[in-house]
Amino acid sequence: MGLLLPSSHSASLWSFMRYLLRAFVFLLWPSLGMAQEAVFPVPAGIRTDGVPPIPMSIADGVAPYGQFRQARFLGWHPTERRILISTVFSNVSQVHEVRMPGGARTQLTFFRDGVTGGASYDPSGRYALIRKDTSGGGEAMQLFRYDLDSGRITMLTNGKARHGVPAWSHRRGTIAYSSTKRNGKDRDLYVMNPLDPSSERILAEVNGTWDALDWSPDGKEVLALELIPGAIETRLWRIDVESNQRTLVTPKTGQPARWAAAQFSGDGRSVYALSDRDADVTRLWKCTLASGECMPFTEEGVAVEGYAASPAGGLVAVIVDRGSRSELQLVDESTRRQRPPVQLPPGVMSLGFTASAMLPATLAWHRSGAALAIEFVGARTFSDVYAVDAKSGRVERWTASEMGGANSESLPDAEIVEWKSFDGRAISGVLYRPAARFTGPRPVIINVHGGPERRERPRGLGRSNYFRNEMGIAIIYPNVRGSSGYGTTFEHLDDQRKREDAVKDIGALLDWIATKPDLDKTRVMITGSSYGGYITLAAAIAYGDRIRCALEGFGLSDFVAFLDGTDPSRRRDRLAEYGDPSDPEMRAFLKSISPLTHAAKLKIPLFIAQGAKDTRVPPDQAESMVKAVRANGTTVWYVVYDAGHEELPGTSNDFNQYAWVLFAQKFLLN
Repeated sequence: MGLLLPSSHSASLWSFMRYLLRAFVFLLWPSLGMAQEAVFPVPAGIRTDGVPPIPMSIADGVAPYGQFRQARFLGWHPTERRILISTVFSNVSQVHEVRMPGGARTQLTFFRDGVTGGASYDPSGRYALIRKDTSGGGEAMQLFRYDLDSGRITMLTNGKARHGVPAWSHRRGTIAYSSTKRNGKDRDLYVMNPLDPSSERILAEVNGTWDALDWSPDGKEVLALELIPGAIETRLWRIDVESNQRTLVTPKTGQPARWAAAQFSGDGRSVYALSDRDADVTRLWKCTLASGECMPFTEEGVAVEGYAASPAGGLVAVIVDRGSRSELQLVDESTRRQRPPVQLPPGVMSLGFTASAMLPATLAWHRSGAALAIEFVGARTFSDVYAVDAKSGRVERWTASEMGGANSESLPDAEIVEWKSFDGRAISGVLYRPAARFTGPRPVIINVHGGPERRERPRGLGRSNYFRNEMGIAIIYPNVRGSSGYGTTFEHLDDQRKREDAVKDIGALLDWIATKPDLDKTRVMITGSSYGGYITLAAAIAYGDRIRCALEGFGLSDFVAFLDGTDPSRRRDRLAEYGDPSDPEMRAFLKSISPLTHAAKLKIPLFIAQGAKDTRVPPDQAESMVKAVRANGTTVWYVVYDAGHEELPGTSNDFNQYAWVLFAQKFLLN
């Protein structure tokens, strides 16, 4: 059949009809959902699988909430009144110097990937020591010398092994630090003069994980911490720098205990340390070296989260845990008499990781003993650095970080909430409600921290305020069993065969949400990273009928594969927490509770984020889970970042947040 051509009259009519059709499409295209909205381009170094295009409107809306900074204290100058801090510029953390309270931040480092391992001045103040990752996220921390006069940077270590936080000799200008350079597994102790990297020599060849904590005032001994493999126990040792002879500081008698954050007293006759010895809470202890006797320095039943003994002697600064806030006390070293607490607004001291599970606060005396630096975080502020005058107790603010678009003043205060779990034990968390203009029952995001020995307390939320202020979502940060800050007994309630009890705490939280008329029990999302990623996957399986969707990052899906595949230098300290898979019965149990084993039961939409260079939780944990869950026909978004464990630099962090918002829009709100 031939093609029918229109006549001249019908051609005019045809042209008119085409005009009407174009006008109709032009006018109604947006309402038909066919508008071609601009999308946020996937940055280089990110691989997505199953993630739809992210509208630019989400990126534009979230961006102001990410324009905030925080200042992390790194160290005092030894002779002058100035400090090193870490803060973010150009989307990565760099080292800056501040020369007076409220002074300008002078950027010292300009590494493409930033500095995440900290920095400190040498005892002369001529240069700084920097610790940073050179593996693009694989946590192969190296030590560098930064010459303050020239700005020249010299790498001091071998570029491959993992190196711990260095401890400075007070007299020698020498450092002590841990390194895996001998065999890639054991963390031996080394000493070095940073002005001469060839001076590096081994101080203690060990089996397991050791860390250098401090030097004696005379420079003759290094104070070291040993993590006992397979046990929830640490020990403190003095190591003679000349002879390498080791002397145990902590007692062998009594129940095993954890010791952390140890330092010599100003006169070198004693060692202070945090410990849970003979108590359910962490206290400050003082060990007299001449007698070998260790005695509590702080009161029984009072939880201590950090301390610092003045190098000049006379005072010990102690941070007392008062639940949702921290109390800073200055205590006389000889009489143990307390001065009135330092007056700070409601908030907590920032916490930083150490070699043990305990997380002492950032707290540091100037060498003169005249001032004490602290990091402080409020429910409406991000981390900033303050200094406390030792004589008057007066507080000076050294940094004032930008809040950006996160106007937390317009949002409700954080609330401490509590619910009863399956065994009658009280579990608590921090609730952030949405802006008051949102009415009716509000959807909920449950955000589970990693660790497990971490703890959520009221703090500034930054980007997550977008969920509250723009989407009307409430956010709950639970402290499930195993979290720190609630006593030793609570920390061990999730150990080994009790692992799933922490998941049941989430089930109890869902029960609690169902009783609250202002929260919508039918619209709940769960998220978490690392260990929180395990809780997220396990809860999505166990309570999929009450949870709409789940987002997990860098999470454990198979305990046996995790323990077999994690970095060898970390494996030993995880066995006490999770169990040893070399025991056939424990191996079978770990397999039985692994989310991968039960992936067929996971039916709700799932978003998995993973770092390609993650050596703590290797990428195969995510790959296996994605494959298994997709076999169910379940919707899975999968994103792989060119990054390590829980560290998303710059545009990767931006993309992750935008994708999270889109995921919540599609599966939590709709």
